[in-house]
Amino acid sequence: MRSPWRSFLLRSSSRSSLRTLANTCSQVQESYPNLQLRRSLSSFLFNNSIQDLVSFKVSEQLRNPNFRNFSSELALEHKDVDHVILTEIFSKPRSDDDITVQLESNKIKIDHDLVLKVLKGTDTSPDVAISLFNWVSVHEDERLSSKSYNWMLGVLGSNGFVKEFWDLIEVMKKKGYGVCKGAFLRVSTSFEKEGLQSDLNRLKEFFASKDVNDSIERVCSRVCKVIGKEPWGDNVEKELQDLRIVFSSDLVVMVLEKISTEPMKALIFFRWVEESGLIKHDGKTYNAIARVLGREDCAEKFWGVVDEMRNNGFDMEKETYVKILGRFTKRKMIKDAVDLYELAMGGANKPLVRDFTYLLKKIVVSSDLDMDLFSRVLKIFVEDGNVLTDSTLHVVVKSLSSVGRTTESYNVLKAMQEFGFVASSALQNRIALNIGSLGSENVVDEFINHMETFGGRSSHETWASLIEGLCKAGNLDKAANCFRKMVEKEGVFHAGYALNLLVNAFCYKKKAVDACELITDLVNREQLKPWHSTYKLLINKLLVQGSFNEALSLTGLMKNDGFPPFLDPFVEYISRNGNSDDAVAFLKVISVRSFPSTSVVLRVFEAFFKAGRDKEAQNFLYKCPSHIKNHADVLNLFCAKTWEESNAATVVVT
Repeated sequence: MRSPWRSFLLRSSSRSSLRTLANTCSQVQESYPNLQLRRSLSSFLFNNSIQDLVSFKVSEQLRNPNFRNFSSELALEHKDVDHVILTEIFSKPRSDDDITVQLESNKIKIDHDLVLKVLKGTDTSPDVAISLFNWVSVHEDERLSSKSYNWMLGVLGSNGFVKEFWDLIEVMKKKGYGVCKGAFLRVSTSFEKEGLQSDLNRLKEFFASKDVNDSIERVCSRVCKVIGKEPWGDNVEKELQDLRIVFSSDLVVMVLEKISTEPMKALIFFRWVEESGLIKHDGKTYNAIARVLGREDCAEKFWGVVDEMRNNGFDMEKETYVKILGRFTKRKMIKDAVDLYELAMGGANKPLVRDFTYLLKKIVVSSDLDMDLFSRVLKIFVEDGNVLTDSTLHVVVKSLSSVGRTTESYNVLKAMQEFGFVASSALQNRIALNIGSLGSENVVDEFINHMETFGGRSSHETWASLIEGLCKAGNLDKAANCFRKMVEKEGVFHAGYALNLLVNAFCYKKKAVDACELITDLVNREQLKPWHSTYKLLINKLLVQGSFNEALSLTGLMKNDGFPPFLDPFVEYISRNGNSDDAVAFLKVISVRSFPSTSVVLRVFEAFFKAGRDKEAQNFLYKCPSHIKNHADVLNLFCAKTWEESNAATVVVT
């Protein structure tokens, strides 16, 4: 049956939806100051729903590298998202059936907490509050409480809807609800400001009247006073009976909330009020006692009440679930938290993905990482039709790193794969890097053995990341072994990057000779083709360390791979530290025939002269083939040098 003021409520649908959308966007901006509204927002205001707007802003922020989330965790809390979407649904004229469809398609479950959130968020624009309250009062009246009615009173009384305000007072009187002090003060101020003296006097009289004294709030106070003055016993029960109170679900809920600091008394009262035939418990009262008992010292009683609630056909409300989950995780009651999550996933008010990742994070940062609990949460989530994503693993790995458990990334990945998860290449690589950087050799070996199950086409990148991690950790022997296994399993086609990482690490540790031996072995046995830059890097390091023969051997490998000769470091090394035999050996290695071009030989002569090693230049000349000795440029160079020396001697004699 429609409430007395239903006809008025319907007129709210004629208000401009554009203004409501704009107001709602303003609320989004106030709630999330980090969301920077851009020019493209205007198109959303005219063409899209608020749900689209929220999705748009989330995606915009995800593309912003400076965005920080609850973890590189996004996100808008589910209650805030529901609030925004619910506001949009009730901002337009819709039939009851259409509203039901919209709620179901957006997976929104109306509960007491959500109704209050919307009512409190629409103070200056009462249209949405009125439409929502009207719909809920007809279709889900059990979601409304004395608090809901009092907040609605404030919306009406402070926005000039005086007749409707008094109509709602009459509805509240029939339900046994009084006017709370907050609503009274808020509306009184508005009436006085608007000059509504008669309504103000009437409100004051009502607030001080017997009707208010008999309100549910006052009755609750009397009940709590009796319960609180002495331990529960026959005297307390007799005094409660003598009050001759007609108990309702709302009254029981209010009493339980007031005495929640004494959970055992609350449970005794909960049992007594039904056993005395004063009330038949419903979903509201069961959820209220569950919220009272959902704590560390009452866990056994809590689960008993929850089982009883389910057996009687009542679901746990979202508000109850969120509150108790927070308590359990705060007190490190992780198993109870998982049990609660499983219970909620089996009911009508299913937790959102945010709760799933939140619980996984709490499991992996616990003092003892329980992978069985972790896998259990995955199973619950997947069996409800959900799919594991990269973002889930990313959040979990980040949490592991925060408590120094990076090496557990592999176990987490393996557990998720058992439930159908396939990690992206980027995430695989990150895990491989972490395991290489911090993992023991046993963990690395296990990870390698498991890599074939990863799937995808970028396993060589994962190998490279693992090798990079091992290099960062200074475990070069293991890195070299991993590289050999990579070549064995993947071939040499994509090995260049990993080899370059490995050579860099060896050179940094002053083990360039070891790197040279590795490359020489793999080139000869596996036809490995290092990058040109890898060859150049290693040759430079070898010559700096005085390993001329090893560097020369790499030059031969470079030539076989078709790379141009790397002259500069050899010419500099030979001119300063080498001899004529070294020069001949070098020139033979880089030559396609027996000896290189005259221009290259001239560079060596000039370098010897520049270094002041004329004798070595002369020795080198004797060992050159005749076509070099007799070349005009070579003769001119030595003649010029002889003339310079003769000139210098003449000056000295003079």
